[in-house]
Amino acid sequence: MTEPKRPPDDRSLPEVHGSVEIPKGLSFWRRLFAFVGPAYLVSVGYMDPGNWATDIAAGSRYGYALLWVLVMSNLMAILLQLLSARLGIASGMDLAQACRAMFSKRVSFVLWILAEIAIAATDLAEVLGAAIGMQLLFGLPLLAGVLLTTLDTFLLMVLQRRGMRLMEAFIIVLITTIGACLALEILLARPDVGAIAVGLVPSLPDGGALYLAIGVLGATVMPHNLYLHSALVQSRKILKTPTGIRTGLRFNAVDSVVALNGALLVNGALMIMAAAAFHGAGHTDVTEIQEAHHLLEPLLGWMAPAAFAIALIAAGQASTVTGTLAGQIVMEGYIRVRLRPEVRRLVTRGLAIIPAALTILLMGEQATGDLLVLSQVVLSLQLSYAVIPLIHLVSDRRWVGQYRIKLPTQALAWAVALVIAGLNLKLVADELIGWLASAGDLAWVLWLSVVPLAAGAVGLLAYVSIAPLVQRLRGGDTPAFLGVHGPDAMPDILPPPPPKLIAVAIDFSSADAAALSHAVMAAQRAKARIVLFHVVESGGAAFLGGDLGDLESRADQSRLERYAAELGELGVDAEYDLGFGRPVDELARMVEGHKAELMVLGSHGHRGVGDLIHGTTVEALRHRLAIPILVTPPAA
Repeated sequence: MTEPKRPPDDRSLPEVHGSVEIPKGLSFWRRLFAFVGPAYLVSVGYMDPGNWATDIAAGSRYGYALLWVLVMSNLMAILLQLLSARLGIASGMDLAQACRAMFSKRVSFVLWILAEIAIAATDLAEVLGAAIGMQLLFGLPLLAGVLLTTLDTFLLMVLQRRGMRLMEAFIIVLITTIGACLALEILLARPDVGAIAVGLVPSLPDGGALYLAIGVLGATVMPHNLYLHSALVQSRKILKTPTGIRTGLRFNAVDSVVALNGALLVNGALMIMAAAAFHGAGHTDVTEIQEAHHLLEPLLGWMAPAAFAIALIAAGQASTVTGTLAGQIVMEGYIRVRLRPEVRRLVTRGLAIIPAALTILLMGEQATGDLLVLSQVVLSLQLSYAVIPLIHLVSDRRWVGQYRIKLPTQALAWAVALVIAGLNLKLVADELIGWLASAGDLAWVLWLSVVPLAAGAVGLLAYVSIAPLVQRLRGGDTPAFLGVHGPDAMPDILPPPPPKLIAVAIDFSSADAAALSHAVMAAQRAKARIVLFHVVESGGAAFLGGDLGDLESRADQSRLERYAAELGELGVDAEYDLGFGRPVDELARMVEGHKAELMVLGSHGHRGVGDLIHGTTVEALRHRLAIPILVTPPAA
């Protein structure tokens, strides 16, 4: 266990961090509308295609008997998502960042691997769901649909570049589409209301119901959503004051309860539709989405299968966006590796396409239903490794200060964690016993491979459960990185060392005059050198880099040479460097490469598309650099 420390440049989802303004008026509804959004992005993870497989399988086999599992899972989900939002708002960290700060690097690395497995399982369900939806609606071969799902990478790129609110609006439109389609299914299925009420009473009809119940639990309470929510709430520009934090917690609670109960209605509609249409007609072994679709028309009429396919495609597309964001969060938070969103998307999607394609090729399309259910069981098995650290974090004043959860909430949260861990441990034990009994003479292979792996997983679960408690009981100072919760003593005031190399971002606009003036004055006082940076953002710059050699690149280089020469005439030693691609990435790379000690940026006053530095770049760049940044106002 290491002493928590704030890593440099560690904003969660920096592209959208603090990008949504909160109105300062007293209108309750205006402020609530500003906060609404993150929970809806989270909620799509609770209605992704993996849920469809488990809900349909549970409804067709056991009728309404497992509805109580959905309700219980949803209540767990609401509690855990509220805790996740609390962590993000009160600490300013997402769950992955906090786990890295709380545990050693080795433990954090293993937790990252488990989180990536969970995200891959989620994406597997999205791949299969979207491919099945396209097959059902357009007659496309399933394997072709799986391969086509790589194209949704471009959808994510467009949404992320247009801002958080457009992404949230897009998701809400998809959720509305899913809800409308499934409402039509319920109207056509005409379920038994009395049987629905009976299904809300806890019961497990047989041993097979436990496996499906755990699959439903894994499909409902998803580990990647806990990482996601703790980051998305930070997209709101919440004042870091007691009043601002309390307001954020209150409005996010409303957002979470409404959005997740909407997800419950979607999942409930799927299970009720399967119970009414399939179980009631004697089709008790419907485990595949394709089979469910084919049975809908003779049972419910021609509109039902079309609505079913449209809702399935919408669910797959909505889940795609949030799954990629979660992958970005866990990679940046646990191992501090930052990839372009489109690259991250392609990596995640590739990991999902491979098992999906192999299953279709080797076992046929009929095996995809079992693969979907298995993906949700895998999610459930990973859940405890996110839930338990989350509860530790929000229960400890060291991490969330005065906003830690109270003892009754702690008791309830630990009860939920015990239920999840207990069900998963029983499932693992039952499966291992069954495998060993059926392995015969080859049982030794399992004893040397699967059994040690399971024991290691249980040992890790015990460690993440006990180690934070031991650290908490030992006490110690509050981690200094928690802002207002840090040390009370005034820090020592020491004169900073004068910079030896000053970097200036040049974009050949009116903003350059002020930036160069400040940089030259500082360089003359400190007898420092100046390095001029400019980033070429043309279409081919990101791909060809310095090999581009187009007219724009040559002209920019020529201008930088003249600037450096004229600065030399003023007695300032100057050089230059040219970057290609995204300004934030290139400027950060050049600052690090030249080892500059001060960065000067020019502001345009937020007018028009010419505002390339202060309008979009400086907010992201200041969290990428560990040196002072001076932003100069536009010249009068």
